[in-house]
Amino acid sequence: METELLSRRENPLFERIEVEFRTRHASEPTPTRDALREEIAKIAKAKKDLVIIDSMNSDFGRPETTGYAKIYKSKDRILSVERKHILIRNGLLKPEKEPAKKKPEPRKAPAEAEKEHKKEAPAEPKKRPKKEAPAEPKKRPKKEAPAEAEKKKPEATETKPEKESKEA
Repeated sequence: METELLSRRENPLFERIEVEFRTRHASEPTPTRDALREEIAKIAKAKKDLVIIDSMNSDFGRPETTGYAKIYKSKDRILSVERKHILIRNGLLKPEKEPAKKKPEPRKAPAEAEKEHKKEAPAEPKKRPKKEAPAEPKKRPKKEAPAEAEKKKPEATETKPEKESKEA
């Protein structure tokens, strides 16, 4: 594995040196971040713990990796400036384990669920309330033509004679 620095820039504000690099790795797989940190530390004459690989990229089928690294002057400065996920990637911090979420119970096949349900308690079948038949709408008498209405009119009923008093 051959590594060369393409550019080197001092950044006094963050107390670091920023480097762009290219690594050729013929007949080898893409190097790990850890291996690249060692190589860059040798070239820059720095400690491996002070080198951070920010990004690295390999093109498919090419035995070449390019990237961007930062070489700090102190470990305290690394911890105060660098983003947490970059520190974890470079092995300077261990990832925090979140408390395990409670996993939901695995669903059972429908046939198994029915078997369990039957075992629990023989429940009575649910009785559905009977639906009442809908009330029939009231039928309104049809309005007839005036001539027909007269024909159907009931004839005047004879009035019943009132009972005569027994005075006679």
